Amino acid sequence: MPAKKAARVQERRRIINRRVRSSTRTAVKKAVRALNGRSDTAGAAVLTAVSRLDRAVSKGIVHRNAAARSKSRLTKRLNATASE
Repeated sequence: MPAKKAARVQERRRIINRRVRSSTRTAVKKAVRALNGRSDTAGAAVLTAVSRLDRAVSKGIVHRNAAARSKSRLTKRLNATASE
């Protein structure tokens, strides 16, 4: 692939990746906020965050072990708040 075309493709992918990474981080932050506030929507927020993390992994934006670690921490906190 010629260098100029590769640069154009990289730029397009960078923008898409940034959008996915940003929405993933936002979903995780919302889940953490819901868990801290002991909100009724915490379960739904955690499910959304897990879904976004899985989508980012499938697109190769987040490493699968990093996503697994985040999902584990979120579900651990969710279960801790549910048992109280």
